[in-house]
Amino acid sequence: MKLFPFLAFLFGLCFGSFLNVVIYRLPRGLSVIAPRSFCPTCGHELSWYENVPLLSFFLQKGRCRACGTKISMRYPLVEFLSGALAFYFVAKFDLTLTAFIFYVFSLFLLAISFIDLEHRIIPDELSLGGLLVGLVFSPFNPLVDPKGAFLGALCGAGGFYLLGEFYFWFRGREGLGGGDYKLLAMIGSFLGLERLLSVVFAASLSGVFGALFIALIKRQKISGTTSIPFGPFLALGALLVLLFPEKFATVFSPSIY
Repeated sequence: MKLFPFLAFLFGLCFGSFLNVVIYRLPRGLSVIAPRSFCPTCGHELSWYENVPLLSFFLQKGRCRACGTKISMRYPLVEFLSGALAFYFVAKFDLTLTAFIFYVFSLFLLAISFIDLEHRIIPDELSLGGLLVGLVFSPFNPLVDPKGAFLGALCGAGGFYLLGEFYFWFRGREGLGGGDYKLLAMIGSFLGLERLLSVVFAASLSGVFGALFIALIKRQKISGTTSIPFGPFLALGALLVLLFPEKFATVFSPSIY
């Protein structure tokens, strides 16, 4: 039914609101359950009508009602992306377990991306927690079976750990962080070993353009010491492969597919 994707979008907005709580609190060591949502600047606890996804942000003109501080655009962006992904998966797969699995995976990717962008860390609660979820759901995941999920996780972590160690030996500095290995393990558990190649290719390509864009905006020269968080680009690559598994794989790894 056409109504289901719209309802999924509304529910996705609500999940996005909770995801914002996770993104703000988890790297700060705060509980994601209590207390209720509050303004990070003045500590004002939000009433229910101040916490309606998307709507409250625009009605309050992007500011806290108590202190007038501007609210980060991350909040409506995460809510909208969460709603849009829920809409897409339900529209494509209907109300099925496949839609649920893919949506849960995308929520992990969203949370990890925004945390890594702000704090340059990938919390184990998300990467290892997502890895466990990927393995548990693997018997029902149309992209992998349990064996493929295990191999994807193992090679995602192990293979790129070795690559990172080689880079450190060759360049004398860290290339990929420990959080990236765990993130790749999580991605591998959902997408399988073969699709990891497409993910890394897309992540590397988008990372290059991302570094160029950042350098252009900040008017900085790119050098061998330029550092950007790679987690968001890995998440973007995984999301592209998830949204376009056949077409994307055909473009980036035709020898496999």
